Amino acid sequence: MSRIGKKPIPIPAGVKVEVAGQGIHVAGPKGELSWQLPTPITAAVENDQVLVQRPDDVAQHRALHGLSRALIANMVKGVLEGYQIGLEIYGTGYNVKVDGRRLLLNCGYSGRGVGRVAQFDVPIPAGVEIKVQVPAARGNTEPARFFVVGPDKQAVGQFAAEVRKLRRPEPYLGKGIRYLGEHIRRKAGKVFAGGAAGGG
Repeated sequence: MSRIGKKPIPIPAGVKVEVAGQGIHVAGPKGELSWQLPTPITAAVENDQVLVQRPDDVAQHRALHGLSRALIANMVKGVLEGYQIGLEIYGTGYNVKVDGRRLLLNCGYSGRGVGRVAQFDVPIPAGVEIKVQVPAARGNTEPARFFVVGPDKQAVGQFAAEVRKLRRPEPYLGKGIRYLGEHIRRKAGKVFAGGAAGGG
């Protein structure tokens, strides 16, 4: 990781980086992010680049050096371009919509009691937005689709993971919430044992 840490981070046009002590603030067209550098790692802005430095070659400091450089680079990319993770909902009648700062999901039946509908009302955290591309699924082949977007890579990834956990894909028909492009290993349908009985 130390070799990664030594690489300067270019500051693109439209992005502003400020360093004050251990604090670093990055602003751009997609938003603003702040972070505290772990001691003893330091950073400085020189010639439209962010330089991340460590005081010695102690193994822990080398690891922090590379990690800090990677996180700052993610911040710069996030405020310039943003991050997004796509999610799909498979299942007849399943749908998604946004109401203010709440994500509303209808994912069929919960399996916890007869006829109990799995409806989720999820607060959308600050700094994260939801873009609905396809609001309702059609059967098990045409899913509802939406994107979790924002400048903070960690926040986007965490919220997408939390939403997916609400209704993990089941292994027979694949109904549920999955990442865009995610492949679900299917199980063969159950066969009645009596079908092969008798004869002889």
